[in-house]
Amino acid sequence: MTDREGSRWVRGRTALVAFSVVTALAAGGVWFSQASDRASAVDAAPKTAAVQDVKEDAKQSGGLPGVRDCGIGEPEIKPQVITLTCADAGMVATAITWKKYGARDALGVGVVQVEKTAAGVGTESGFPATFRLYGPKPVDGGLAFTGLEVTYEGSTPLGDTTEMYNLA
Repeated sequence: MTDREGSRWVRGRTALVAFSVVTALAAGGVWFSQASDRASAVDAAPKTAAVQDVKEDAKQSGGLPGVRDCGIGEPEIKPQVITLTCADAGMVATAITWKKYGARDALGVGVVQVEKTAAGVGTESGFPATFRLYGPKPVDGGLAFTGLEVTYEGSTPLGDTTEMYNLA
């Protein structure tokens, strides 16, 4: 074996290793770029700018507490949309389906939509979550829940698996 044959073998091995590393990095990039698709089935859920139009004006019924979006207006029973960050409406709980809605608490599931400016990324994102309303109190002549606990089922917008919001 000559020096020339040995250097070809080393160059070939180096090229193979470089090719393997580049391929692995490219596959990892594709995998991470599709993380939001894998994390949820939120493509059908409304985005934050659009959800403001789907809010229904539900009236107080049966003595159940409602939710005052951003602490204003009439309490709404079983809302499908709750604004989480009232300053910029960058995070909104949407497509909420209530599994239990009682006088002391309520449990539901839905999606937290995060606008691209709030998420710090170039696209809007959605995160499946479980919602728990609690702390009903009399507010402006009606009964309203004062707290919301959001528990994420997978990836999270802010890194915490559970977030608490004051609804008063």
